[in-house]
Amino acid sequence: MQTVNGLPAHVLLVHAIVVLLPLSAALLALTALWPAARRRLAGPNAILSLLVVVLVPITTSAGEWLEHRLSANPLIHRHAELGDTAIYAAIGVAAMAVVLWWRQRESTGRTPAKRTFLAPTSNALTTTLTVIAVLVAGAAVYDVVRIGDSGAKASWNNWAARRP
Repeated sequence: MQTVNGLPAHVLLVHAIVVLLPLSAALLALTALWPAARRRLAGPNAILSLLVVVLVPITTSAGEWLEHRLSANPLIHRHAELGDTAIYAAIGVAAMAVVLWWRQRESTGRTPAKRTFLAPTSNALTTTLTVIAVLVAGAAVYDVVRIGDSGAKASWNNWAARRP
C-alpha cells in the first residue's frame, strides 16, 4: 500500500505513529510509576505498543517509496534517516510495556507455589524497571519529535518565504 485515495500512504500513516507512539510511551511511564494504572492499563498498553511496532515499518516503507519519487533533497534524506530510528523507539516501548504487563500479571492471583520470573515483590527490581521505563518513554517521545520536526522542515522548507 503506497497510496490511499491518490495520496501517498506515508502522509496518512505517519499521523498514526505521531499519536500512538507517544501515547504508548506516556502510558508506559504512567504504568511504571503508578501501581493502580499498571493494574488497569499495562495489558492494553502492551497490545497498543505491539501494534505500533507493526505500524512503524509499514509507515517507513511508505516513506521510502515517497522519498524515491521526490527530487533529491538533503532535508528529505535527513528525515528518512531519522525515520529509520522510530522502530528502535517502538521496540523499546513495546518491550518495557510487555515486561511491566507480565510482571503485573505475575503479582496478581498467584499461589506461592507458582514460579515467577520477574520477582513481582522485589522493590529493587520495581525501582530499576520504573527508571528504565521512564527513560525509554522519554527517549521515544524525543525521537518522534525529532523525526516529525525533520519531516515538517523537509515538507515546508521556506514555504512562508515563497510568493504566489
